[in-house]
Amino acid sequence: MHEPYHEWLRREGRIVVVGASLAGLRAAETLRAEGFTGSLTMIGDEPHPPYDRPPLSKAVLLGRAAPDRTELPRRRELDAEWRLGVAAIGLDLAGRRVRLADGGEVPYDRLLIATGVRARPWPDEDQARLDGVFVLRTRDDAVRLHRRLKASPRRVFVIGAGFTGSEIASACRQQGLAVTVAERADAPLVGALGSVVGAVAADLHREGGVDLRTNVQVTALEGDGVGRVRAAHLSDGSVVETDVVVVALGAVRNTEWLAGSGLAAGPRGVACDAGCRAFDVGGIVTDDVFVAGDVARSPHPLFGYQFLSLEHWGNAVAQAEVAAHNMISGASDRRPHLWVPAFWSSQFGVNIKSIGVPSMGTEIMITQGSLAERRFVGVYGHRGRVIAAVSFDNTRWLDFYQQLIETGAPFPVEFTTVDRRPEGRRPVPAGFPDPSLPTHGPTVTVSGYAPSERRLVFTPARP
Repeated sequence: MHEPYHEWLRREGRIVVVGASLAGLRAAETLRAEGFTGSLTMIGDEPHPPYDRPPLSKAVLLGRAAPDRTELPRRRELDAEWRLGVAAIGLDLAGRRVRLADGGEVPYDRLLIATGVRARPWPDEDQARLDGVFVLRTRDDAVRLHRRLKASPRRVFVIGAGFTGSEIASACRQQGLAVTVAERADAPLVGALGSVVGAVAADLHREGGVDLRTNVQVTALEGDGVGRVRAAHLSDGSVVETDVVVVALGAVRNTEWLAGSGLAAGPRGVACDAGCRAFDVGGIVTDDVFVAGDVARSPHPLFGYQFLSLEHWGNAVAQAEVAAHNMISGASDRRPHLWVPAFWSSQFGVNIKSIGVPSMGTEIMITQGSLAERRFVGVYGHRGRVIAAVSFDNTRWLDFYQQLIETGAPFPVEFTTVDRRPEGRRPVPAGFPDPSLPTHGPTVTVSGYAPSERRLVFTPARP
């Protein structure tokens, strides 16, 4: 009698992980820890072993950590074939093969897609190539930007005041550099946390010495006669002279290599079920392709089963562990990925942490502390229930609010621990921008689209 397929796979199958960063590494470690002894191949487009990205915009830019010392700690030794510095360029679902940029192909029995995101570049390619224009996502990006900041530029111009842009601005000010930040919304962090909290972030920028320009867009980057950036032109007609520009306009999900593969993959990510199994373009779940990390788009029962794309460190770890477990488990042993989103940032001397999905909130209550003191907890409500919370230098309450999110507690919140200062007595509009307008701020994208949705074009029948 033949052994069950998943038992064979656990011992002798071929698993390929595309994406050799945080999610890919933790998935591989989980596979080995849970008894997978078959062939394991790790494919990554960067030449470096898996490293930690959050320090790049904080400790690395401040010179407190060397870029080459950010390698992720290993939980265990991995018996794996590493294919680093070579990108995946295609997927043959029927033939179960990953095509590589070097012309090779890697066969698999089960595949994990963990290709993450990349920095959104400046849209004008010629301007983006000017000497002094940077993005910050990879270790190599951090090396180049850190080197330029150590050369004491006259002014650093940051395009975008989401979390990454704000952290970069903060790091530059800590080094005494002149900084201008241009943001198309009316305050920093508006796409992620709304305008009520964004107003506090704006005060932090300005009090930190940043020349903050809001409600403007950058219309052009100007170079000098030898190809170096010299100025930024803004939509209000102003011109800012600068010799370093950092483009912080959010992320692009790395899904282009899956075009034509038959998977439900696109700009919003790769759609998967709560068990991390990828959907195909017809909305049918696959059984041998799994997804984890920033590139994944999955439904969450706490948030109305809408599809969420999360750019969170903790989510990448938790989802990778679930995906790896499910890849080598029978149907009855699989488990869902139900991690509550959590995100943190440090900027201008303040620690910011959020849980849940603030960008789904329509109202906010300041339940502890005070906005004026920049030490508070804000709780977001959506359709009569608690959906998220954010803290500025006040993390001790967040475990409590996570319980409220997980239990669908009613909003507005009513309990004796609510701060009874005026700003905590009633909810106010959270002030998120129109969701139809582009924004680079959120670390959570709520799409709500089913993976089988298609843009149909009807052609009238010819007479």
